[in-house]
Amino acid sequence: MRLFFPREGQCDLRMPTASNEAWMAQVLLMPKAARPWVRNLTIRSLRPAEQELDIEFALHGDSPMTSWVRRVRPGDRAGIFDLGTMYRPPDHARGRLLAGDESALPAILSILDSDPSPLPTEVFVEVARARDIRSVSTPPGVRIHWLSRDGESLRPGVRALEAVGDAELPEGPLYAWVAGESRLATGIRRHLVNDRGVPKRDVSFYGYWRLGRSAPG
Repeated sequence: MRLFFPREGQCDLRMPTASNEAWMAQVLLMPKAARPWVRNLTIRSLRPAEQELDIEFALHGDSPMTSWVRRVRPGDRAGIFDLGTMYRPPDHARGRLLAGDESALPAILSILDSDPSPLPTEVFVEVARARDIRSVSTPPGVRIHWLSRDGESLRPGVRALEAVGDAELPEGPLYAWVAGESRLATGIRRHLVNDRGVPKRDVSFYGYWRLGRSAPG
């Protein structure tokens, strides 16, 4: 989903009205004094009957979202655009690969919760620090490999990319879902397609963010 939230000092939340990709032009044409921030996020869990959803935020520095999360209070307004489901395993898959950095962790955990597939599954999650590693219950056939950048000045995604490259993956046909820093997502897809012969259509990959570049809006 896309989350719209007010900038500091804004008294109201102004939302775009277009339901297609024209929403971005609408937002960018708003005067900055009225323009909301917008970020892409994954819903961790959804409870339609209660009209509730859970989102996980990673607080870091003084980014616009971090600042908003720290000051937001119950009753404050935010808006969402539903982007639909980006996890689409084909019926012919006989094994799964899920991989990403800390920005993809909520999505990976949501996939494991919502699709307890009996398929053999290898999961690679790279996080910034060892204390970010979680205890996660998994069904038989699912293995989670936690990778930490603790104490090393590595580009986010390097450890995950190396680990997938060295891994013994489930027998094919394989479906892969990969997300995180842009080079991680494209790098794993390139490896799977070029080195392991996985068809492009069986790799879902999403560059959630780019190192050194902020999201527009």
